[in-house]
Amino acid sequence: MINDRYEIIKSIGEGGMANVYLAKDTFLDRKVAVKVLRGDLANDEKFIRRFQREAYAASTLSHPNIVEMYDVGEDNGTYYIVMEYIEGRTLKQLLKKRGSLTAPEVVDIMLQLTDGIAHAHDMYIIHRDLKPQNIMISDDGKIKITDFGIAMALNSTQLTQTNSVMGSVHYLPPEQASGKGSTTKSDIYSMGIMLFELLTGKLPFKGENAVEIALKHMKDDIPSVRKMNSNIPQSLENIILKSTAKNPKNRYDDVKEMYNDLKVCLNDDKQNEKPYVYKYPEHDTEEQTPALREVKETDNTALEEKPVAKIVEKKEKKSSSIPGIIIGFLIIVLIAGIGSIFVILYPTLKKSDNIKIPDVSGLSVAEAEKVLTGKGFVVTDETDKQYDDKVEEGLVIGTNPNIGRSRAKGTKITIVESLGKNDTYKIENYVGKNYIEVQTTLEKVYKMKVKIEKKEVEITENMNLQLIIDQSIKPGEEIIISETNPKEIILYIPDAYEQYPDFVAEGWTLDEIKEFADKYSLTLDIKYVESDQYPVGTVIKQSRTGKIVNGASLTITATKEVSVPVQEPDQPNNEEPTNNNENQENNE
Repeated sequence: MINDRYEIIKSIGEGGMANVYLAKDTFLDRKVAVKVLRGDLANDEKFIRRFQREAYAASTLSHPNIVEMYDVGEDNGTYYIVMEYIEGRTLKQLLKKRGSLTAPEVVDIMLQLTDGIAHAHDMYIIHRDLKPQNIMISDDGKIKITDFGIAMALNSTQLTQTNSVMGSVHYLPPEQASGKGSTTKSDIYSMGIMLFELLTGKLPFKGENAVEIALKHMKDDIPSVRKMNSNIPQSLENIILKSTAKNPKNRYDDVKEMYNDLKVCLNDDKQNEKPYVYKYPEHDTEEQTPALREVKETDNTALEEKPVAKIVEKKEKKSSSIPGIIIGFLIIVLIAGIGSIFVILYPTLKKSDNIKIPDVSGLSVAEAEKVLTGKGFVVTDETDKQYDDKVEEGLVIGTNPNIGRSRAKGTKITIVESLGKNDTYKIENYVGKNYIEVQTTLEKVYKMKVKIEKKEVEITENMNLQLIIDQSIKPGEEIIISETNPKEIILYIPDAYEQYPDFVAEGWTLDEIKEFADKYSLTLDIKYVESDQYPVGTVIKQSRTGKIVNGASLTITATKEVSVPVQEPDQPNNEEPTNNNENQENNE
């Protein structure tokens, strides 16, 4: 029970910052979703501020396509947000099952999404983390935008982190990737990437790590959806091109403009429109242009204002007299001689101006910086970091160039900072433990890089799908704890459905259901009924819902073609008529 009001029923989602639970509001007797900041983060002021910012951002919004906020608070150190409970699945889950969606389905979803985000922008809120994982879709096709956890007020600057990339990198606008901050056009870019994924079932940019993917967002052209599927109209591809432009100037001016294009893109007169052509360069150089223009304008003005008579006069003064040539030659020889002497003596003269780099080892970084700048050196902003068993973490090991070297005033010096003792950690046996708890500990305490992957296993009745079933690094192996070069470990969890999918609503084919039945060792029985309302083979009924039990029987009802009755030929006139009783029996 939270705050003596919200009774927790079950977990419905776990994330990096918070866990989400289905709960009962005992005051109003209704189901609600309660998002709780994870306990290990409850003492971290940064995460508390971000969590509270989500509550503030969502509480100012009221729209049918945005999850409604009910309550926010803190109960004995537990920070929570209470919001509308949506019965459905995320767009990511739907995509995982369906692969891709039809153009009309995608347009319907995107119209709802852009309408909701337009409302948020009208309220001066940028979402900044739009992705299919944050979009819920109910069984009737209505979408709800969730997770304003990194949303930003347009007039707020104190919480903006220009040096950190926030949100999911697969949907990251180029300006966010390069640290320039977010605008309303950043949300438009993310929605364009989502539009691409909904139509194709694929992400436009992939890579081995986040940095590689971010660079592709900044430099690579988005692939053509029409080359992947020629049935997609040009009008829809134009919306993708316009919303995912690298240069924000080439994007829609606002979300409402994107919404208006979506409304008409499937009209017959729009589908074959010409491909969208960018008006401005995709890699904008506008910041350099004014400086170049200023130089050129200055040069032209100077030339225009210079009197022509003066130029002619200077030309007339030139002469080719022999005495002038001799004098000029002697001057050149004299200058060359002086230059040679200067080159020989320069190192000696320069050396006298050099200063020895002082010994700042053992000092704090701030103290070392003060000593070095006092001597006339320039200290770089970033420090080099190294492990050292003798020098305590945070203190200075040395400098680059090295201590004791002579360098001129103004030379840039980089401080080498100690990371302390090179600690190691012995890998434990994580099998049977909750993967989220283990992941948090390994990432935060032991600075490891953790990947979660699913692995097929035989399903049992009481199987917990959040428990680890295998790990890539065996127990007992020692790894070096390093923030700069983190060790990677893969934690494997069961690849299984905990409950039966809705085969009817999700549009499963009979072949897919057969594979599903084989995977879970289900006894499958397919019944067919005649129907002229659905295509042949459409699944219209399933016998089981709820939790999957290995070996259970499952009956699926699907449609088949309506049989046409065979018409008997007319009887000849000379045939004796049958009696009435026989006719009646035949009719029956």
